[in-house]
Amino acid sequence: MRKMTEQNLRAAFAGESQAHMKYLIFSERAEREKKANLARLFKAISFAEQVHATNHYRALGEINDSSKNLQAGIDGETYEVEEMYPAFKTVAELQKEQTAVRSTNYALEAEKVHEEMYTKAKQTVDQGKDIALGDLYICDVCGFTVEGEAPAVCPVCGAKIERFKKF
Repeated sequence: MRKMTEQNLRAAFAGESQAHMKYLIFSERAEREKKANLARLFKAISFAEQVHATNHYRALGEINDSSKNLQAGIDGETYEVEEMYPAFKTVAELQKEQTAVRSTNYALEAEKVHEEMYTKAKQTVDQGKDIALGDLYICDVCGFTVEGEAPAVCPVCGAKIERFKKF
């Protein structure tokens, strides 16, 4: 693939990915405001943006077998844990942006768990097996992720068990 086309597809993937998430967030807000049809509109268009992002990612040749996809996940989480979030958090602290400090810390702590989970999963997948996986719980305040049982209180943000979503 020629460089300019690749750069364009990567930019389009990033833009469509951001639009997908932004519209999901807007949908949740509309639901809280009891605007069911507006929520549905945002959710539907969010899905369309996901389709666009998937098509761009496929055209880039970035969708691989599960082992390679897990390695990409590990690489991404490692970058976030070791470089991105520590740097972002430090800048937020220096600039006394407490909301950003909290947000980056929440993400950093959750990404550490994700990195471990992907690493463990890759070891199993590389043996030609599917992973054994219990219930997953995600804190809807900070993103902390746990397998098995949700804690009574989130160890990262202190949210109560009711804030955990089961997957």
